[in-house]
Amino acid sequence: MGEKFLMKGNEAIAEAAIRAGCKCFFGYPITPQTELIAYMAKNMGKVNGVFLQAESEIAAINMVYGCGGTGVRCMTSSSSPGISLMSEGISYLAAAEIPCVLVDIVRCGPGLGGIQPAQSDYLFVNKGLGHGDFNILVYAPASIQEMTELIHDAFDLSDLYRTPVMIMADGMIGQMMEAVEFKDKEKRELPEKTWAANGLGNRKKHNIINSLELNPEKLEELNLKLQDKYKVIKEKESKYELYNCENSCDLILVSYGITSRICKSVINLAKNDGINLGLIRPITTWPFPYEAFTKTLGKSKFGYLSVEMNCGQMVEDVKLAVNGNEEVRFYGRTGGMIPKVDEIYENIKSIIGGIENEYSL
Repeated sequence: MGEKFLMKGNEAIAEAAIRAGCKCFFGYPITPQTELIAYMAKNMGKVNGVFLQAESEIAAINMVYGCGGTGVRCMTSSSSPGISLMSEGISYLAAAEIPCVLVDIVRCGPGLGGIQPAQSDYLFVNKGLGHGDFNILVYAPASIQEMTELIHDAFDLSDLYRTPVMIMADGMIGQMMEAVEFKDKEKRELPEKTWAANGLGNRKKHNIINSLELNPEKLEELNLKLQDKYKVIKEKESKYELYNCENSCDLILVSYGITSRICKSVINLAKNDGINLGLIRPITTWPFPYEAFTKTLGKSKFGYLSVEMNCGQMVEDVKLAVNGNEEVRFYGRTGGMIPKVDEIYENIKSIIGGIENEYSL
């Protein structure tokens, strides 16, 4: 094993991004991700990189557009209200097929909300991150270690598919501290960036990057091209974890991020009472891992329970994945409240019925 460092999540993902080759960072402070920006401000110069605190989130995302368009690995980070301000620029990035990495350290809302952790950006990030027909690949890490490893994949796949890629982590993962090992990642074969607007070079004419197309036929052609790309991403890049799903279960939990770790504690607790629970943990929330449900259909007596730190935003995806073959229920907390092991377990017992033990609300 390599050397481990005790780091806050925000700082660890910043360090991982630098190690992944990020050369430019543009951002604006907002809790609970400000430590990420502070780390970049302190350390980007050490790798001959550029850190620039923009005057707003709108400015930051447009700086990413310009920098990413030259082919340089670049990144921005924010939290929920800040990502909302970036949404127009993210749509431009997707249309212009500009690689970049975006980090959303999610806080509770709606509105300005509060600074406590939440998972209430799920629908926004995965279903409506901006205007027009587009999607971006979204990772939902469950630990600081996983977050540092996924940032490498995010930069590589961003370059491979010429698309923005997002790390969506709840505020708890950004603020908590864990031991982290920065592992050397195998270098992926990536295409040369012949599309980049980085000077004439040996070309006969300059590359032009644009997201405006007034000709309807050409705009439709672009949309169909993007949809073909998204189809490939759905086929090749969906990631998930199955936990304790080898055999039949009383109930299968579905959860991501920090909530999935709480659910694992619930599963271990339930074993003491002879209750067998499984867990599907989406690692990519877009594309959603439908394959995980195909593998588990028919294994659960009482269907699926989506456990989230929101008002039930992932439930629709779970229902689509199950396709009416199993019952889907929801349990969650919102407003910055974190679901506790005992309250989730009490909800599970009410579903499967008639089991008494010492745990109660």
